[in-house]
Amino acid sequence: MKKRPAVDLQVTIGSRVFVKYLGRDAIRARIRELGRDISVDYRDKYPVFIVILNGAFMFAADLVRATSLECELQFVKLASYEDIHSTGKVKKIIGLPVPLTDRHVIVVEDIVDTGRTMLTMIEDLKQMKPASLSIATLLLKPDCLQVPIDSSYVGFEIPDAFVIGYGLDLDGKARNLPDIYQLKSDHS
Repeated sequence: MKKRPAVDLQVTIGSRVFVKYLGRDAIRARIRELGRDISVDYRDKYPVFIVILNGAFMFAADLVRATSLECELQFVKLASYEDIHSTGKVKKIIGLPVPLTDRHVIVVEDIVDTGRTMLTMIEDLKQMKPASLSIATLLLKPDCLQVPIDSSYVGFEIPDAFVIGYGLDLDGKARNLPDIYQLKSDHS
């Protein structure tokens, strides 16, 4: 088995080349900060983290470990991407099995770009009458937002470019990369 170098500055998936954008140390440090903030904000509460699969699983695991809270994790699966483009339509694939009435809910997402997926999720969750509802996203693309989304906990704001790694994928590939890579444009 061929070993991958410890630091890859670029990766290729099919014919697409991606260059390193965020390194694992920066990601870890920012998640520790978010974990401390959430621990303070939810002190003396028992929040439920609603993790959106598949992309947010790595972020959620590290985020929850970075808190000092007793908490619960639940998972839902939504999809709105095909290849490297958002379809603009949200398909709910796996629903939520627990009641959320009067619970403190933190939705954990890998990336918010157009905001449509998150808006649909938030509207659905509000129908369940939680005590509070906030969003923790690893990545936010503010220039791509088509609907207003209030993300309480944002790891990094990034430009409008397709990214992979650290849970983010391209057709199921690259989720396992410990760093985040950005699609190389023709101009870079």
